[in-house]
Amino acid sequence: MFDTAELDRKVSKEDYAEKAPLLRQELLETQIILKEAPFPVIVLFGGVDGAGKSETINLLHEWLDPRWLIARAYGKPTEEAAQRPSFWRFWRDLPPHGRIGFFLSAWYSDPILNRVHNKTSDAEFDEELDQILNFEKGLTDDRVLIVKFWMHLGRDAQKERFQQLEEDPLTSWRVKEKDWENWEKYDDFTEATERAITKTSRGQAPWHIVEGADERYRTLSVAGTLLERIKRHTQQLAASSEEASPEKAKVELSSDLSYNPTPEITILSQLDMTLNLPKPEYSERLEELQGRLNQLSRQAQEAGVSTVIAFEGWDAAGKGGAIRRIIPGLDSRLSQVIPITAPSAEEFSYHYLWRFWRHIPMAGRVTIFDRSWYGRVLVERVEGYATEEEWMRAYAEINDFEAQLVSNRTVVCKFWMNITKEEQGDRFERRKKLPHKKWKLTEEDWRNREKWDAYEAAVNEMIERTSTFRARWTLVEANNKRFARIKVLETICDGLEKELAKSEA
Repeated sequence: MFDTAELDRKVSKEDYAEKAPLLRQELLETQIILKEAPFPVIVLFGGVDGAGKSETINLLHEWLDPRWLIARAYGKPTEEAAQRPSFWRFWRDLPPHGRIGFFLSAWYSDPILNRVHNKTSDAEFDEELDQILNFEKGLTDDRVLIVKFWMHLGRDAQKERFQQLEEDPLTSWRVKEKDWENWEKYDDFTEATERAITKTSRGQAPWHIVEGADERYRTLSVAGTLLERIKRHTQQLAASSEEASPEKAKVELSSDLSYNPTPEITILSQLDMTLNLPKPEYSERLEELQGRLNQLSRQAQEAGVSTVIAFEGWDAAGKGGAIRRIIPGLDSRLSQVIPITAPSAEEFSYHYLWRFWRHIPMAGRVTIFDRSWYGRVLVERVEGYATEEEWMRAYAEINDFEAQLVSNRTVVCKFWMNITKEEQGDRFERRKKLPHKKWKLTEEDWRNREKWDAYEAAVNEMIERTSTFRARWTLVEANNKRFARIKVLETICDGLEKELAKSEA
């Protein structure tokens, strides 16, 4: 989930000096309009220690008119608060209409800390997250805008940040022994945080994960996202209300500022697309891995461990070829391949996950999806077949779906088959000349190439929001088909071995 927040994004002083004043001016102008709006804005900051939460709040207070801002930070409940329900102090501090409230270490802090330190069980943690969902839903149903930021640092980056703070006498007080104790539990925090984010990132109150290492980058990201969310919320309310004034309806999203400071950096752009595997080594590894898969799949069948494999990727990226190399390692009586196309009239009349639930395998069996439920946040998003509310809501729905599979002893392998745009063009041209592959090339494939950047942005967000401990995405460098097929087989075998080891334990 946090892979896309560890790309070492940076904004130069020159770019910041150019964009920050314009962004600040538009934020201030929007705040003036917001003063008359029939809703407040809650900006909630969570994240790892040292990722810039407090610094960002302080800077936004400099940029905006502080008379119309509220800032709250929470520690251990006071005696007064301890005698009341836990959400009492948050209800008490909510901002009124027309104001922006910044909340630090709020209603997510204690549930995550308690889970990390084993003060609560998974079931109790989920109950607390359900309470948070009900709390936020009650607010958003009442038109409150909730903007949630998770400020992230990788493990090494957080350690470096602590060391920098300790070396400066003016900031050394900020790093306490507790911070280092929490750093030792970095992986535990990551797992608990992923669980919290996937469960509570809903359509009306999604999380925005921000890379916190570079101050200029995180400032533009947070400020730009906040501006865009306020304007969009104002537009939506104006459009849905018959009493909306003409002035409010005129608020439009600006198109002259880029609120993604480095849009060219995505998780896909960081892959090494030159990876290759010589043919002799490929043949040897293929036979070895297919034999290993055969043994593991039989052990899984005996142990009642199921497998679900989902393939997504660019057109002509080699999904079909990879699937054909998996099949020889499986018992055809216990496996099936499901090709996913546009929903039929019957499927369209159900929830979009219904048709995938229908094909979930029985215990010990394998189902391979050629395209999957991720169509909701890819093609349906980019092509406009799903509304923004629908595809934003889908991230949490998909994570819930996959969590249910994993909890039921199912190995979930998700592959994004990645090729460069140039390689795709070459493959399209070759397909045109081969009679046995010509049928694969359609006009839709050529149209999709024209939206490459939009699809890449959608893939980046998909990975950010749905690559979890339980069901992590595997990004396959597929310019070389031999390398890609071996990586796919290795990943499936490793996943089965890991799950079978848990069964034996």
